Amino acid sequence: MPRYFIEVAYKGTNYSGFQEQKNANSIQAEVEKALQVFFKTNFVLTGSSRTDAGVHALSNYFHFDTEAIFSPDQLKKSVYNLNSILPRDIVIKSIQPVADTVHCRFDAIYREYEYYIYQSKDPFLSERAYFYPYPLDMNALNAAAELLMQYNDFTSFSKRNTQVRSFNCSISKSQWITKDGCIVYNVRANRFLRGMVKGLVGTMLRVGTNRITLQQFQAVIESRDCSTADFSVPAQGLFLLRVQYPFL
Repeated sequence: MPRYFIEVAYKGTNYSGFQEQKNANSIQAEVEKALQVFFKTNFVLTGSSRTDAGVHALSNYFHFDTEAIFSPDQLKKSVYNLNSILPRDIVIKSIQPVADTVHCRFDAIYREYEYYIYQSKDPFLSERAYFYPYPLDMNALNAAAELLMQYNDFTSFSKRNTQVRSFNCSISKSQWITKDGCIVYNVRANRFLRGMVKGLVGTMLRVGTNRITLQQFQAVIESRDCSTADFSVPAQGLFLLRVQYPFL
């Protein structure tokens, strides 16, 4: 059966997360609804990864199977029409055919996130970044970020009651930069645990404000205990930047 990838971008402020949930609205529910309205048949979408309530994405993916075979022109027109149906805070960027064995979750090479912090009051950033008006030591932040790449077990940065077989992740990029008037944490890994990026950011901010030392941060990593990490940063600063596949 033909399989298609849907690339979406969204502002997550009004949603409970990426994947469908009972008694709560999600990105998946809105996209499935738009597909049903336009094609007049039900679609079941599979998501590439979860994002929590309030998290945004510049690029994320679903896949779906259908008996229908669409030409490139039909897909282009479908994108236009589906975007007319969807709420203004969700956009379909593309729909493209892939091999029927390809899976948008398991075939991803890596995922990349950015977390935005702003330090001067700005009404235009309040839903897209975390207002944190405290002095930050960028050298200390980057020392902590670099330290993360020496580890694979990130149990300390996974929220409790997470049903995974392994807490191992391979981080290939971890850095703090300045971008668009914000201080930004940029991280890339083959996979992420539930709440992991928020836990990393919140705990590194303790290093950047000299509340804990780099050695104490290292002890948090090695403790494999999530009660030692700080998950308190809000969701609105977090963006899924991209999900990378070998064939895209």
